[in-house]
Amino acid sequence: MQLVLTEDQELISKTATDFVTGRSPVSRMRALRDSADRVGFSRELWKEMAELGWVGIPFPESVGGAGMGLADLIVVVEALGRNLAPEPFLSCVGLAGSAISLVGNAAQHAEWLTPLVQGERLIAFAHSEAGGRYDVRRVQTRAVPDAKGFRLSGTKVQVLDGHVADAFVVVARTSGGEADEAGIGLFIVPASATGVSVQRQTRVDSRNAAIVQLSDVAVPPERVLGRAGGEAAALDRIIDRATIVLCAEMLGGMSQAFDLTLAYLKERVQFETVIGSFQGLKHRAARVFMEIELSRSCVMAAARALDEGSVEVSKLVSLAKARCSDAYVLAANEGVQMFGGVGMTDEYDIGLYMKRARAAELSFGDAAHHRDRWAVLSGY
Repeated sequence: MQLVLTEDQELISKTATDFVTGRSPVSRMRALRDSADRVGFSRELWKEMAELGWVGIPFPESVGGAGMGLADLIVVVEALGRNLAPEPFLSCVGLAGSAISLVGNAAQHAEWLTPLVQGERLIAFAHSEAGGRYDVRRVQTRAVPDAKGFRLSGTKVQVLDGHVADAFVVVARTSGGEADEAGIGLFIVPASATGVSVQRQTRVDSRNAAIVQLSDVAVPPERVLGRAGGEAAALDRIIDRATIVLCAEMLGGMSQAFDLTLAYLKERVQFETVIGSFQGLKHRAARVFMEIELSRSCVMAAARALDEGSVEVSKLVSLAKARCSDAYVLAANEGVQMFGGVGMTDEYDIGLYMKRARAAELSFGDAAHHRDRWAVLSGY
């Protein structure tokens, strides 16, 4: 398996890095946070990213996408992660877009994916529920059939970018018990539908999420994705794809946190000596570098395995997420430590990466969860 970028991917990476560096410095995220911006990101910038073709990278050409793979998308997301850019790639592309692309029919692709790819519509993925922890199949939201389709009732939490979504892909249960594999379905619900209530939340990393309450919401047959009650396996694939996208963002974040730390080690003077010359700090920096490079290989392997349809996808996704969770937290924590007292102040960016590392670590399963999943999948 190739673990280096192709020539085309190198070009995409450079373009994305230059664009994000120039248009989305970390100071922009700070300004959005400090002003309590009602959107939490820039719709104009999101539209520009769509016009550059980034949003459509993993989607078919029939809906205006590029028909490329996750291995191409992750180089863009890594660039976004370096500057903590808050645009909704994970929620709209990695989650909701993947769900519609994988499970939807041609009519649903045309109705929902085409405007998503064009940057004109935002779609969020509503799957997490209180008490579910990392079990994606623990679903209590009910989809009760009636003469006109289904009626959905339940509460979803941690719906990424749900406060500005035009529609939701909702995971609901048509039958079975709370954790049963059978009975899980995917439904498209417009945010304007009667019975939908959205409460915005702001997470510790200043990213946006929402609580979405569904009260007897009508869903016609044309808004049911795939087989009603038969999409548990598809849900697993969707979460795996989103996890790779998140890992790519984490890779960018940990790389930038490390670069910030190296720059500080080269300029901070103590006892008339640059602290980067201290052997103890060199050893710690070397360890962080190795963990980042190991994470990079794991993320690339997982993305390419998914694009190739490998049977090892789930194992490689868990390997990548476990590695990235540990490495991002390590890079951020070590950065704060090496910055010393100023590392604890909001004035320095390293603390922002620590907060993002903590939130990302717990998204889609922490390192311990994915090590256990990898062991189970490996037959241990």
